[in-house]
Amino acid sequence: MLSLFSDRSSERNVTPMNGAWPAIPYEAWRESCEALHLFSQIVGKYRLANTPWQNHSWQATLYVSARGLTTGLVPDGNEDAEIVLDLVDHKVRAFTAAGGDGGFDLEPMSVRHFHERFIALLDELGLSSRFSARPSEIADGIRFADDTRLRAYDRDAVNRFFRACVSIDRTFKRFRTGFLGKASPVHFFWGSFDLAVTRFSGEVAPLHAGGIPALPDEITREAYSHQVSSAGFWPGAGSGFPAFYSYAYPAPEGFAQARAMPEAAYFDGQLGEFILPYDAVREARDPEAMLLAFLQSTYEAAADLGGWKRKELDCEMGQPRRPRRI
Repeated sequence: MLSLFSDRSSERNVTPMNGAWPAIPYEAWRESCEALHLFSQIVGKYRLANTPWQNHSWQATLYVSARGLTTGLVPDGNEDAEIVLDLVDHKVRAFTAAGGDGGFDLEPMSVRHFHERFIALLDELGLSSRFSARPSEIADGIRFADDTRLRAYDRDAVNRFFRACVSIDRTFKRFRTGFLGKASPVHFFWGSFDLAVTRFSGEVAPLHAGGIPALPDEITREAYSHQVSSAGFWPGAGSGFPAFYSYAYPAPEGFAQARAMPEAAYFDGQLGEFILPYDAVREARDPEAMLLAFLQSTYEAAADLGGWKRKELDCEMGQPRRPRRI
């Protein structure tokens, strides 16, 4: 099956659209990235506080949309609302099913200022403004109301990050169609600030050790209750540069020594994950084919070494208007 997703960039005369895979060097926008991370946590915590718990914390995530990152529809008492981090016009937008709407500009500001403006927006629309006051998955995180340092906000860099996420989201969603088993949505985790998609073998996993900063162990253990192969994208905080990652939990014997595609991919022993630099994908003649090769080859390593029932779980990738063959 891997041959279907091998690095076809060498076989096809494909020129990537620069706008679809823009340059996003981490150090050039690191401070703006850190600000957006914290702003997204505040929005995400609103969704988390109002949405019934779903397996593996899937109820808490954000999603890539045509405008930026969205909560999707959030049940808030007798109202339903959506919050959007609009990374095109650089605004926070809030909408209610009853017709209410409001927002404010995304610009250089402190986390405290963002928090205050977001609370005021929720109050203005009659929405619940009670949610966790501290960041998650950040060691020694400062309470939102106490974080008064002025944060950068580079509109161009933020928009380039968003456009990269659109292309990645599209490719992850295509990869997701090649699996009949349980799979997560393609979703954005505001705690770790990464876009991710996860496949499940159906087998129960060993109890996770936990230990993630500012995240209760009971949440981590529930998230990793079953055997997974998971892949995602960091803008830089996890690796120091924008990169794709892929890991297995529990990692089967021999996983670190498995061959991942393309040649630019490698196993990082400290992280315990396969890494593919974003720039290698961006500069390829066929970025999507290269990324699919990475996703498929690392999944196959996890599944084959982990004893997954691939004949029952795998399928060809979906095509528009074409039902599955049975």
